[in-house]
Amino acid sequence: MLFNSLEFLLFLPTVFLLYWFVFQKDVKIQNILIVAASYLFYGWWDWRFLSLIIFSSILDYTLGIQLGKTENTGRRKALLWISMLVNLGFLGVFKYYNFFADSFADLLRSVGMNADFATLNILLPVGISFYTFQTMSYTIDVYRRKLEPTKDIFAFFAFVSFFPQLVAGPIERAKNLLPQFYTQRNFDETKAIDGMRQILWGFFKKVIIADSCAIYVNAIFADSAELSGGILLLGAVLFAFQIYGDFSGYSDIAIGTARLFGFNLMRNFAYPYFSRDIAEFWRRWHISLSSWFKDYLYIPLGGSRGGQWMQLRNVFAIFLVSGFWHGANWTFIVWGGLNALYFVPQMLLKTNRNNLAIVAQNSILPSIKEVFQILLTFFLTCVAWVFFRAASVTDAFEYLVNMFTLTGNNFGTYMDALKLSGEKLTGLGILILFLIVIEWVQRKKEHGLEHLKWAQPLRWLVYIVLILMILYHFGGSSEFIYFQF
Repeated sequence: MLFNSLEFLLFLPTVFLLYWFVFQKDVKIQNILIVAASYLFYGWWDWRFLSLIIFSSILDYTLGIQLGKTENTGRRKALLWISMLVNLGFLGVFKYYNFFADSFADLLRSVGMNADFATLNILLPVGISFYTFQTMSYTIDVYRRKLEPTKDIFAFFAFVSFFPQLVAGPIERAKNLLPQFYTQRNFDETKAIDGMRQILWGFFKKVIIADSCAIYVNAIFADSAELSGGILLLGAVLFAFQIYGDFSGYSDIAIGTARLFGFNLMRNFAYPYFSRDIAEFWRRWHISLSSWFKDYLYIPLGGSRGGQWMQLRNVFAIFLVSGFWHGANWTFIVWGGLNALYFVPQMLLKTNRNNLAIVAQNSILPSIKEVFQILLTFFLTCVAWVFFRAASVTDAFEYLVNMFTLTGNNFGTYMDALKLSGEKLTGLGILILFLIVIEWVQRKKEHGLEHLKWAQPLRWLVYIVLILMILYHFGGSSEFIYFQF
């Protein structure tokens, strides 16, 4: 079920009313309701994939209990490896088998050998990378004795399948989310109202910004070989705003929806396009995944300890794996490798933690130096996003070569040929500027509409205009980009 669908507009208030007005006094019944609602939410796409979530939940719940019963080091390691192999095995079969089969066949053919491996005709289960990493983090933390294994099966199943963040995160840690299913939740009007504001801002970013950008991005990337550098640069910039509006919009809706039910999810985006360097960008973009890889891959590999070669290895490992996590295509691996290359100079010069504070923390506007840093970081990010968006590595390189070929701008002719409205593009530019201004003003807050200090009539005018715009565009909304991961 899509957040941006009529079904969800009926689903959410129904679950909300049952949760608070029918089952409020019994935490266990509330948890059962969450599990049932989450399975309905996920099964709306394809009920057959529910078997994967249920099996993974049963497996890691059982392994957690067994880890709590034994002190034998060898047995504990075996239990952990069972969890890792099964969960990663699901990912390997559903997400990566065809990629490896095709890539290996291409390699053999490149050296003159005939090769043709059978591929699997299966659909990728929606959100499998997200809930797989969530269940794995539970087993790993129990193994490390950072978390007591739960014996409450309904709380655990609710933790794994919690519908607001099930499909595209944030990727929650058990030590943060799981205990919230044990305790009585009381309705907090202030938290719920702020949750609705965050949901509204998320819908604005998705339905108005991301989906509007997608019209131009799809057209430009589909015809990139025939277009001038200026138009290709526009396409890369619009895709940067599309993917930000799409993914951070989902996170805002997820976090806001969870707040309606009395839960606190971790922040997933912290205005990343205001970053002054790549290291800061990755502290602010997809925070739940970046911190997951830091805790469960980067630090176990040695982190920033050891010599420079070990540090370089660890940096490339985390970025390449992060790229591969996003999809079974060489474009994502190159995207990860390019971000690693961006990061390496900062690591070698030990400047990767220079910008920990919020930009322009004590002033209204950034300094000239900060403006230059922000624009340079954004440009580098846009270049990397080309690999993320392109169908192949070859297409991405051709796009970038043409983009840096600053030939005459045939923008007007191109727009006419595609029957795209220049006036609508201007309107989109104004809306993107509105997004930038609001988030700049709110950069010290959790989301764009949190505790606006404007006069009440102006605040309500903004809310009403946003709601009307979203409702007007609601029927034409598309799936979220990160559903494919």
